[in-house]
Amino acid sequence: MRFFAVCTLALLSTTSLALAEGAPPPRMPTAEGDKIATVPETKSFGRRQEFVLPSGNIGCVYTPEGGTEVYQPADGGPELSCDRVAPRYVRATLSRDGAATLLKDVGDRGCCSASSVLDYGETWAAGPFACVSTRTGLSCERNDGHSFFLSRRRLNAN
Repeated sequence: MRFFAVCTLALLSTTSLALAEGAPPPRMPTAEGDKIATVPETKSFGRRQEFVLPSGNIGCVYTPEGGTEVYQPADGGPELSCDRVAPRYVRATLSRDGAATLLKDVGDRGCCSASSVLDYGETWAAGPFACVSTRTGLSCERNDGHSFFLSRRRLNAN
């Protein structure tokens, strides 16, 4: 009995010492036999950015390539989406490729509560997108020339 207790203590202290020194724990068999179980790779998400114009009538959300934990653009991103509230709610979107789009029947209206204000005369840029805020509206462009313009008086997308 004494021999068993000494052997058990020796085994436990050796295992604890190996773990404390950074050695990997002993390999345990898996249900599939001798195959090693692997942990799936976790996806790394970027951070979205938001800004509003000083009027509070236009607000934008930038989603980086690969999306975020709660939203992934259909084409994988990046994506810039800006909403104009008045006189009629409209969403302009620039995706990875293709022309900018205007959506005039927006079901998920959530515009303009961002704390970051893009003052008139300032430029915002991230990924392939850049936007300029002016007193007459917001102009945003992707690095290939496709763009949109939003103001109370005018909408344009190409």
